[in-house]
Amino acid sequence: MTKKLIILLLAIAPIAAFAQNAKLAHINTSELFNQMPEIPGIETQLNTKQEEISKNGQALVDEFNKKAEEFQKLAPTSSETVKADQQKQLDQINERYQMFLQNSQREMEELRQKLLAPVQQKIAAAIKAVGDEKGYTYIFDLAAGNPVYFNATTAEDATPLVKTKLGIK
Repeated sequence: MTKKLIILLLAIAPIAAFAQNAKLAHINTSELFNQMPEIPGIETQLNTKQEEISKNGQALVDEFNKKAEEFQKLAPTSSETVKADQQKQLDQINERYQMFLQNSQREMEELRQKLLAPVQQKIAAAIKAVGDEKGYTYIFDLAAGNPVYFNATTAEDATPLVKTKLGIK
């Protein structure tokens, strides 16, 4: 019994020592991200691209509707072979439209990642710099998916320090 107690104390001792030496802080990367000066320009670029995609998609929809209308007018006098050919043409336009939607979605995501990556790297570098300067053991992100269950009044909010590092007011 005493042997188990000694082993337990030896196992807990490093954890307790670490907890006493740990310097913790927290930030809110969502707040930082939304206040970055690059974000309005990025949003404009993404909106412009989305408008371009919508315009091109609407052109395909218009083409489909025009063909469908033409085929409907000709249907009463068309042979079965012509009707089958017309249906095949409509199916091809529909396939092009579906491919366009998939490619556009992928293209938008790639552009979003390309434009946001430098901002994310800049924030990460500023967080690291603040952590190094202040000697933090950990900096927790309040915006992350992992909730913080305890936020002691002694925990320091590093968000203003990172904002200063990024030149955000």
